[in-house]
Amino acid sequence: MKPDDALLSYVLRLGDNALITGQRMIERVADEAELEAELSNANFALDFIGQARMFYTLAGALEGKGRSEDDFAYLRDSQEFMNFLLVEQPNGDFGHSVVRQFLFESFYKLQLDALVDCKHQPLAEIAARAAKEIRYHLNYASQWLIRLGDGTEESHRRVEDALESCRPFPGGLFAADQVDDIVHLEFEGPDLGVIANTWRENVAAVLDEATLAMPEDRYTPGDGRSGKHSEHLGFLVAEMQHLQRAHPGADW
Repeated sequence: MKPDDALLSYVLRLGDNALITGQRMIERVADEAELEAELSNANFALDFIGQARMFYTLAGALEGKGRSEDDFAYLRDSQEFMNFLLVEQPNGDFGHSVVRQFLFESFYKLQLDALVDCKHQPLAEIAARAAKEIRYHLNYASQWLIRLGDGTEESHRRVEDALESCRPFPGGLFAADQVDDIVHLEFEGPDLGVIANTWRENVAAVLDEATLAMPEDRYTPGDGRSGKHSEHLGFLVAEMQHLQRAHPGADW
């Protein structure tokens, strides 16, 4: 694989992770535990959608075929998306959404921090902007996880169950493939081995404060980055693309 092709795939993965995460958060609008959480969730969803737009615009420029952010978001089938399996999992209850966001954003922050120093300047600039937003997101998710884990018996049980249900997916965050290796070597991108160790330390520290046990790794083979997804993504993409599919080429 050529370095430029690997970089394009890598940027599309970033865009897909941001878009699918944002879409999942949008689904919780008007369904949060309290008003502050409602407003925060809506703003965080917009942050992710904004990041997806920046990554897709960069992907269009790298590809050079005239595709826009809307083409990447609305004119690809679910098997063409390259997001992590973790981010496409359904919301469940509030505690489950907090756990999913915490696990992903703990990784995403480290990934963005590493990309700030990569050799591809446009990607580094987007990463620097996104990192500022995710730093706040992660702090918010961490505080909620501690609050729920160290709260009532019911809240503790729910987030404990959420950790168990998410256990097969975090391993996929660190399963480096050819794209990751090329971006690391050719563009000084993230070293997933280093990120994995830091991620585990950071996650374990928050879980300890939340009186929760660090779940053992139970990585299930199958990687969304290669187009192999759970059934949940198909429903999510169908809903997200409904208007475009019903009225092809429509604009405002």
